[in-house]
Amino acid sequence: MRRLLLPKPISAGIFLSYKCTSECKHCMYACSPRWRADWISEEDLERILIRLSDKILPSPLGQDRIGINYGLHFTGGEPFLNFDLLLKAVKIAHELRIPSTFVETNCFWCVDDRTTEVKLLQLKNEGLDGMLLSVNTFILEQVPFERMERAIKISSKIFGRNTIVYQNFFYDKFKRLNIKGNLSFQECLQKVDLNSLSFAELIPMGRACYKLEHILERLYGRYPAKKFFNETCREELTRDWHVHIDNYRNYITGYCGGISLGDWLKISDTNMEVSLDELPILDALVNQGMKRLYEIGKEFGYRERGEGYVHKCHLCIDIRRHIAKQTKEFKELNPREFYFHLDI
Repeated sequence: MRRLLLPKPISAGIFLSYKCTSECKHCMYACSPRWRADWISEEDLERILIRLSDKILPSPLGQDRIGINYGLHFTGGEPFLNFDLLLKAVKIAHELRIPSTFVETNCFWCVDDRTTEVKLLQLKNEGLDGMLLSVNTFILEQVPFERMERAIKISSKIFGRNTIVYQNFFYDKFKRLNIKGNLSFQECLQKVDLNSLSFAELIPMGRACYKLEHILERLYGRYPAKKFFNETCREELTRDWHVHIDNYRNYITGYCGGISLGDWLKISDTNMEVSLDELPILDALVNQGMKRLYEIGKEFGYRERGEGYVHKCHLCIDIRRHIAKQTKEFKELNPREFYFHLDI
């Protein structure tokens, strides 16, 4: 398979930037305050949305209803760090009649009722359908719980049932515990049973592989590299739902941070095809399996971890991280800065 055929995306997220107010231990995209802002340009934003406008499908509940894996969302990073750009993005999407649009946020900006209500009303007036508000043990380290509560209360007033709390399990738990302010992850573990972290949908990708390895081990076990040698990532890399396009126009599928299938504007111009001839790492992941990726890693001095790996994604990201720090020659390892924010 020298050309990778990609299905048209039916739901997508747009990264306005990787810059975030938080540096969550479980972040699949290694977002952080340390990233360069590099906000997506308005020109790229409009061109990207135009190419998506005839592909995105609405929520099964309707054009103006939202769901986590339906429609279009604006994310990052933290999109509210550039509110004017976020407003512009929502306005363009509305003018293009893209269905089921929502914004994902960690609620850091919800400092008082008036600020929160004014911004949410502005977004609604520009055509936004709803909000996804992140609530979990990792964000609680850096965002006071009162701001999450405020966001939920006011968003529910403005967007009604189009307010998604992600996840309700943690919101209810924090309410019962009468949490105030912030809580470190270690303090939170003393109050919230470790097994409940399975509700956070910990995926062995991104920063979690380095910051939460001991927890992932309990969920997945730990194995030598050869256990995963025959596995490929073709299914993840050709997924049509919940894909992402970042502020550098990288087309990212399967939650696979740091793997670019190419420039979205060029991919969408070529009937959704990607040539693998000059993308050896992508070729390995799609066609040849983890063994080939491991061999490429060894060419750049990669050594197997003696303690093993919790999942094929753990092996994959560890090899890619090593390679990206050694060379710039693999254009599919983009954005390269991603690999420098994984274990800080």
